[in-house]
Amino acid sequence: MTVTYVIDGAEVTDLDRFWQVIGAAVNGPGGYFGRNLDALADCLRGGYGTPDDGDFVIEWRRHEISRRMLGHEETVRTLQRRLERAHPDNRAGIQTELDQARAGRGATVFDELVRLIEEEAPGVLRLS
Repeated sequence: MTVTYVIDGAEVTDLDRFWQVIGAAVNGPGGYFGRNLDALADCLRGGYGTPDDGDFVIEWRRHEISRRMLGHEETVRTLQRRLERAHPDNRAGIQTELDQARAGRGATVFDELVRLIEEEAPGVLRLS
């Protein structure tokens, strides 16, 4: 039997809130389902609250609200934080992404989340 986890896009106001919302959807209030893209990828592969047989769906309702909230402005904020902590060898690449985001170009946080979910758990994501 397929288990459905629901994310309400109106609750996703920034990336930090996304981690809280998806954690609660999968593992209940205060639950964990990643706090960064690498951790989300691990969680999507199983063993962090989803069924062992992988028969689950993430239904992202009102995703257009999240798409706006996790757009270029949030991408800039996220990349600025990443740049502050980055190893010196990685700063130039992050700076390039940051410049693109400031210009309203390139993938957004929303785009990266959707890409990762679809890549790590094909067919699981339903945008509505």
